[in-house]
Amino acid sequence: MLLWWTFVVVNTVAASCASGRVPYKTMPRAIRSHVRSRERKGGNIGMTYVQGFLIPSHDKAGYAKMAAEAAPIFQDHGARRIVETWAVDVPDGKRTDMKRAVALEDGESVVFSWIFYDDKAAFDSAHEGIMKDERMKMPESPMPFDGKRMVFGGFEVVYDSGDGGAFGFVDGMVAAVPSDKREDFAAFAEGHGALFKEKGALRIVDGWGADVPAGKVTDFRRAVDLAEDETVVFGWIEWPDKATRDAAWAALMSDPRMASNKPTWNGPTAIFGGFAPVFDTAHA
Repeated sequence: MLLWWTFVVVNTVAASCASGRVPYKTMPRAIRSHVRSRERKGGNIGMTYVQGFLIPSHDKAGYAKMAAEAAPIFQDHGARRIVETWAVDVPDGKRTDMKRAVALEDGESVVFSWIFYDDKAAFDSAHEGIMKDERMKMPESPMPFDGKRMVFGGFEVVYDSGDGGAFGFVDGMVAAVPSDKREDFAAFAEGHGALFKEKGALRIVDGWGADVPAGKVTDFRRAVDLAEDETVVFGWIEWPDKATRDAAWAALMSDPRMASNKPTWNGPTAIFGGFAPVFDTAHA
């Protein structure tokens, strides 16, 4: 009876977390462990806020090492998952692109990164705690990226197909969408998400700009040449590997269902890139 009751309590709390009723970091350790297990198996457990980044880095190994060392600090303050990916295929654009977004210099690559939080309140609390954490003191050695050109912002998740497990390749996207088209964007994301999953994608996530600050040198607004009546969106598609991704895109380009579900974003200013993971707290 005790074992059965424990099972009921654990799963009830896990389900409550999925609906946002129970903050993750207030749960007992055993239940947190169970929820992490559900997440690894593909359950969407209510991570509704993403902090997204584009970062210029000149040192892949140094960046991955720094990310691994900093991740436990962020997790202690409520971060649910931290992922860092390194540029593999970042094309030049006619008007905007990810290289220009971070004012990329010779010898550098673009990092596409995200951190999941339960919600914006959890992020705000985490940010305050991290800024006061003594472990976040600036290192004596040079940083493996240029913080002055780092682009960042907060996004409310409008579509998440659910964790599909460890991945080997990511398509990252940042775009501008008319501010009155949030529901249309979410519907578009869900429709296309189903097609990508059909062709082998593991997970699709799309976020709507909630806190996208202006920067002195670079920012997401400039990255997509944002108009006054537009909002920045940030999203990605996780694939098992690049070969699966390439085959999927080739098939989808001739799929009539893609043409019937027209994008809601401003195509000429959208920026894209392909990336390989270098660090992931969920699949370290």
